[in-house]
Amino acid sequence: MLKQMLKDLKVVQTGDFVLASGKKSNYFVNIKRASTDPKVLKEIAKEMAPHVMPDMKIAGMALGAVPLAVAVALETERPFVMVRKEPKDHGTKDLIEGEVNPGEKFVVVEDVATTGASTMRVVNALREKGAHVVKAVVVVDREEGAKELLSQNGIELVSIFKAKDLA
Repeated sequence: MLKQMLKDLKVVQTGDFVLASGKKSNYFVNIKRASTDPKVLKEIAKEMAPHVMPDMKIAGMALGAVPLAVAVALETERPFVMVRKEPKDHGTKDLIEGEVNPGEKFVVVEDVATTGASTMRVVNALREKGAHVVKAVVVVDREEGAKELLSQNGIELVSIFKAKDLA
């Protein structure tokens, strides 16, 4: 059902794109089209939820992963944190919004994985606070190195879909 919902929303777009990784691509995976639709977001959360163990918290990077983190937190009743791309330049100047304690386990949720660099920014921010990140769950893996990079850093990457599944 989720696969068809994503296809109906045309989350895979063709054209000339520059990705967050800086890579050029002839297609773009726009999960924000799905995460802004409550029915689709709920289905994504149901697919991600089994990967969140009862002793884990959830982390998502602003902007794309925040709706996913919220939805998965509601589905699992587990706390979540939001990780900024850059620390705030005012107030607390925090990089992470939400509670992170040394020794806590986290699963990172993401919309799309390409090289894994964005996920590693979240992982590194959490590890700096003493947290253990053991898994990352993405809606779509573009299969361009994320799984390998994360594995080298002790993190299992689980993808609901590969980009080719939605083309």
